[in-house]
Order: sequence, then structure tokens, then C-alpha cells
Amino acid sequence: MKSFLQLNTIFVSILIESMPFVLIGVFISGIIQMFVTEEMVRKWVPKNNVLAVLYSALIGALFPACECGIVPITRRLVAKGVPLHAAVPFMLTGPIINPVVLFATYIAFGSNLNMLLYRSIFAVIVAVVIGFILSVQYKDDQLRKKEIVHTAPVRSLKEKWIGTLEHTLDEFFSSGKYLIIGAFIASAMQTYVKTSTLLAIGQGKVSATLVMMALAFLLSLCSEADAFIAASFQNTFSFGALTAFLVYGPMLDIKNTLMLFQSFKTRFVVVLIAYITIFVFFGSLLI
Repeated sequence: MKSFLQLNTIFVSILIESMPFVLIGVFISGIIQMFVTEEMVRKWVPKNNVLAVLYSALIGALFPACECGIVPITRRLVAKGVPLHAAVPFMLTGPIINPVVLFATYIAFGSNLNMLLYRSIFAVIVAVVIGFILSVQYKDDQLRKKEIVHTAPVRSLKEKWIGTLEHTLDEFFSSGKYLIIGAFIASAMQTYVKTSTLLAIGQGKVSATLVMMALAFLLSLCSEADAFIAASFQNTFSFGALTAFLVYGPMLDIKNTLMLFQSFKTRFVVVLIAYITIFVFFGSLLI
């Protein structure tokens, strides 16, 4: 009974924490659908692959979205014609380098700039490297199903906003079920997988990094709050392992992984997961 109550409490807290950012994400997705044309996309995204990857990895700083809200935005951008190698770096860095997350990281680590700088620079490097690889490996959009992005002729601003709200509702119910499933799995993991067990495993440098990455995935914390959890492990794990936790979690957790499988082809998502895991793991060992 006690475990069941704890499961419910954690489940509700995860939903309350994540839901506002999912709403922001699907609302921005609706705005992109109704107000952004393919011609605009072609003008905004640099033609050069290198510049496109660098541009998209940094533009995420302007979007206050967490990892569960960024996937619908990314899917809509890809459907509108943004190249995969540009959309993915944006998706990976957006939940980490936006001002809200950076400020929370700064406060959580005692107003010290070290973790803020390492976290943001490390995230950008991982995203850029993955973007370069994807630019060579994939030439199509890898969406699970082709979406109709051309809307019927819209004659007024009012009609555009009505269309935006309709799309937001559709997108929310489409993504919301995966958020609920992910939140339930994450709450079950937090309830029945003892953190003390993971801490006992993570004694060496390599094992500590793997444990913190696993913890980031299982806890499925929003990136606005994860720095405070990481700060509580400062006396337990190395700086590199903490950085891995703060970069890996916003890029991959239970919630956004389910959304990725909903949005993109299974093989592509598996490859993306492998790239993120490998580069975050080995990169953190160098810190």
C-alpha cells in the first residue's frame, strides 16, 4: 500500500512538472503549422550543411521547452522541410541551453559558472557531432508517417489562430498519451528501483558515468529541475558523471523516447539513441 501511494505521488508530480512544457511545445507546433510556410523554412535554414548544423544547435537557446515538449516542435519543423541534420541538433540542445535551464543550473550549483559552462558546451558539441553524422547518413526526413503540412487557404488572422488551437489540441492528445505512459513507467522505476542500489554500483569512473546516465533516463526529470538533483550528488559522483547526467537526461529519457518512436522511424530512433549514448558517455570521461 505504501509503495502504491508513493507510485501515485511520483506519477502525479511528473505529470504536473511536464504538462505545461508539453502544452508549450504543441502550441508552438501549431503556430509553425499555421503561420510558417515551406518558403520561410528554406530562407531561415542555411543551405550549407555545416552552417545549418551549427545554427540549429544554437537556436535552441531561444525556446523555453523541455525534452518532452521539444519533440512535437521538431517533428513539425521536419514536416515543414527542415533537414533532419538541422532539426535533431535543435532538439538535443533546446532543453539544455535555453535561459531557464541555464539559470536553474547556475543556482543549483551555488552560483558557480563551471557546471553551467560545461553542461551547455558539452551539449552543443554532442549535438553538432551528431548533426554532422546525420547530414551524411540520412537524406530523407525519417518521419514515421508523412504529414500533410499544406493547409487550406486561410483568409484571415482569426482563422489562422483557430487553426492553431485546433492543431494544438490534436497534437496534445496525440503526444499526451505517450507522456502519461512515460510518466507512469518513470514513476514505477523511481518507486521500485532503489537509488541506493545504483549508488553502490557506481564506484569507479566508468561505472559512475553509466549509473548517472541510467539514473537520468529512469528519473525522466524535466531539464528545468534536474540540476538540483544533480547538485545533491556532488559529494558522491565525479564532475564528469554529473555532467553526463545533466546532458543525457534532457536528450534522452523515458518520456521523450516514447515520443520519438511515435514521430520517427524505429530504426532511426535506435541509431539516434546509440549516438547520443556513445558520445555522452565517452565525452564525459574526458571531462
